[in-house]
Amino acid sequence: MNTRYDALALFSGGLDSILACKVIQDQGLKVLGIHFITPFFGNPEKIEDWQEIYGVDILPVDISSKYIKMMLDVPAHGMGKLVNPCVDCKIMMLRHAHSLMDEFGAKFIISGEVVGQRPMSQRQEALNSIRNDAEVRDVLLRPLCAKSQLITPCEESGLVDREKLPHISGRGRKEQLAMAKAYGFKVIPTPAGGCKLTEYENAARFLPLLRNLKEPDVNFFKLTTVGRQYWAGNKLLAIGRNQDDNENIEKLFNDGDYVFEVKDFPGPLSLGRALNPEGWTEREILDAAAMTASFSPKARNSGGEVVVNVIGPDGNKDVSVLPSRETETVFAGPNLEGLKEWKIERENFRLKNIELKKIEGDNLALGKND
Repeated sequence: MNTRYDALALFSGGLDSILACKVIQDQGLKVLGIHFITPFFGNPEKIEDWQEIYGVDILPVDISSKYIKMMLDVPAHGMGKLVNPCVDCKIMMLRHAHSLMDEFGAKFIISGEVVGQRPMSQRQEALNSIRNDAEVRDVLLRPLCAKSQLITPCEESGLVDREKLPHISGRGRKEQLAMAKAYGFKVIPTPAGGCKLTEYENAARFLPLLRNLKEPDVNFFKLTTVGRQYWAGNKLLAIGRNQDDNENIEKLFNDGDYVFEVKDFPGPLSLGRALNPEGWTEREILDAAAMTASFSPKARNSGGEVVVNVIGPDGNKDVSVLPSRETETVFAGPNLEGLKEWKIERENFRLKNIELKKIEGDNLALGKND
């Protein structure tokens, strides 16, 4: 993509990001939407439709690995209600967009944030912190609430006419919905693009990895988004709910994993993976096979043992099991037990780091004065 653009936009697919693009396009400027992708957000399969519906060029950018690393390293600005690092998330995306500006000849970056709309990341104090920490003070324009923000160089130069920008603030959606209607949008998307880290069920799926992984593992996080999830200690069993899940499970298979598939009956594909190099016991393998078979109605109703094919580090074998969800190995669904304590521990670590950096800064200042 060698086309030149006036602006790069953070494009989530949510209504505010779309409107931010449109009001800049209305001024005759070319906008490229940057659609960031991680296991927690991003819908690259929708890009073609978005481009056609909204008339915005969109570039998918995968930041999975460095995003997961940021989360494992303890986000500098903490987390929201669950495991969502909203402020650090926005900072990372803005920094990445900034790094792409020269490639596309862009003169500024736009974001769909609205002051006062979100309690964690869109307070004025948070907006200022995001702008400063991302080092985009001179290039970031928030078109939907620009009139309540400091004037930016692209407005001062006349490239963007500040007077033609909307003046939106607060949690209400009336003005955005009116704008969407005026643009003729037949389908009104949600305010934001959707983030699994803000959802209870998905946060519970990610928590075991966030608590135990030492290094980013994109594949593992992707696996926790697929199918039904069951944990037994440090062992995860992901069971497909449909053909799409089964296909994703096949794609995510790694060395050291086990794949379970019922023979002779239609049923799900399951994948077993451990959080550490510790292998699966024979008991755990048989119980995972029994769990898998229990989600095949015809296998469950057969009235006896069924054969499950198991592919793993030791090769390919068939095992006979009685379909059951009550096994010696206790597989339990994901939950948020321990989340509060884990977050307190990480928050203490974060505050300690802030204090240490302050001390280091004070010491450097004293050294210069000497």
